[in-house]
Amino acid sequence: MTDSSPAPVVSRQTLLDTLDGLLQPGLFRDYGPNGLQVEGREPVRKLVSGVTASLALIDAAIAAGADAILVHHGLFWRGQDGRVTGWMKRRLSRLLANEVNLFAYHLPLDAHPSLGNNAELARVLDIRLDEGDASRFGDQRLGFIGQRSMPSASALADDVSARLGRQVTLVAEPERAVRRIGLCTGGAQGYFEAAIAAGVDVFITGEISEPQAHYARECGVAYIACGHHASERFGVAAVGAHVAAQLSLEHEFIDIPNPA
Repeated sequence: MTDSSPAPVVSRQTLLDTLDGLLQPGLFRDYGPNGLQVEGREPVRKLVSGVTASLALIDAAIAAGADAILVHHGLFWRGQDGRVTGWMKRRLSRLLANEVNLFAYHLPLDAHPSLGNNAELARVLDIRLDEGDASRFGDQRLGFIGQRSMPSASALADDVSARLGRQVTLVAEPERAVRRIGLCTGGAQGYFEAAIAAGVDVFITGEISEPQAHYARECGVAYIACGHHASERFGVAAVGAHVAAQLSLEHEFIDIPNPA
């Protein structure tokens, strides 16, 4: 017998309150607004999650029947021009014409201790996160420290490549034995010095800039850059699934491939 009862519905405000309660955006100094960035229809039955509010994700979510989209990288950032032209007009037009809500959480989603980007990347990479005050480092304590024993940084880099499905960049100390690992997803190359001070054997993040290669060689700490997008695919999917289960919503994670 087929169940013909309508799918559960929650209000836009209920979804916002649930996300805010989980991710606590008020605790962070961020680069843009967290929470509801674009207001769509009031009833929400299906939530789509994805990394970035790109046109490709928005179109895919609309095709999938989404009432709301949850992303890590939203539309609005500090220092933007502010004019609604070009790519911004196209993205906003799609959302508004289809009355789809857009929710975005940046640093709060990185930092969540069990569902965030860092915690989820650690899970995927089989890194056991430390607990207590010594388990975090860097500005706003966004860097995480964990343990995984590997014979060398090179062996760890090969394993990270296999688990993420893309070739990573390893800089310095390929033969260093690994136990204590610092990680901070995305564009967190600026956290490398804090990771070194925290006594890690290797630092894992999404990107690398010119100075970090020199720090790695001069300080004897290995550096693995595994791609911004690749390092941040997991947190938003975990949060989306968690909140959807809590509210009895349909949920779908849509990954838009990105080589960066």
